[in-house]
Amino acid sequence: MQPTGRFAWFRLLPNSNGTLMKSNDKKKKHVEHTGAGSFVNGSGDVKAKKHRIDNKTYNRELAHLHVELVKMQEWIKHEGLRVVVIFEGRDAAGKGGVIKRITQCLNPRICRVVALGRPTEREKTSWYFQRYVAHLPTAGELVLMDRSWYNRAGVEHVMGFCTDPEYHEFLRSCPEFERMLVRSGITVIKYWFSVSDEEQEVRFQKRMKDPTRSWKLSPMDVESRSRWIEYSKAKDTMFAHTDIKQAPWYVVKADVKKTARLNCITHLLSMIPYKDLTPTPPKLPPRPIEGGYLRPPLEDQTFIPEVW
Repeated sequence: MQPTGRFAWFRLLPNSNGTLMKSNDKKKKHVEHTGAGSFVNGSGDVKAKKHRIDNKTYNRELAHLHVELVKMQEWIKHEGLRVVVIFEGRDAAGKGGVIKRITQCLNPRICRVVALGRPTEREKTSWYFQRYVAHLPTAGELVLMDRSWYNRAGVEHVMGFCTDPEYHEFLRSCPEFERMLVRSGITVIKYWFSVSDEEQEVRFQKRMKDPTRSWKLSPMDVESRSRWIEYSKAKDTMFAHTDIKQAPWYVVKADVKKTARLNCITHLLSMIPYKDLTPTPPKLPPRPIEGGYLRPPLEDQTFIPEVW
């Protein structure tokens, strides 16, 4: 299978030994323009002028988006929709940050986050997609995946955690897997958070100095810095084979966290047409005064210390 659509310029062709090789028809460094003042260069970095936003504007716009997210949530529940949103990107690209802002005001019984750890020994010998299938949404659910089955196209491939045949099979089968999900009625939305190497280094340094966030920086994250180009090539290959009409990739410029969050949430809302089903607020009646109840002595209960 050869990639088509927006990434048709990038092909994987079989070598004589059956492996896959890359081919660029134009035989020159590829530059994909993404809009005014920005571009994707050959190493896969999105370069753009940083558009900062003040806190007042950011908080106001985020509050408005939260209201809309609640409306979308109610529509998903009412219509029995099944929606899975995949968040991918380099370490410290801001995936967790936008997921946190999306879920901040949503019902955890409708919207849930999936962030799987390392596969168990049993999962390693199962069909690759099997452990992800168990977390797909049922009717009336919105599932946000903080990384997903695309681990195989990224970290597993670059770090050697899967074999070449397993990697090539993923590139072949993933598009069909996602088409199958869409045919079954699941809406699949995929975001790639694109962060520059300079900004990633800044964020890594901040994590190292912040004791409340140092847990976010793992030895694997540090190792990924030395394999930046390998990850870029892996991302390009992933896009080339899995950017399908039924579930295309959407790139989020993520060097500025606040604008990345607002842009991503705004786009997500546009992907799921919804109606405002906000119920009329109920009237709170006065509590009737009833006799026959005597509260036990407070001394019989254990209270936490009042430090504040």
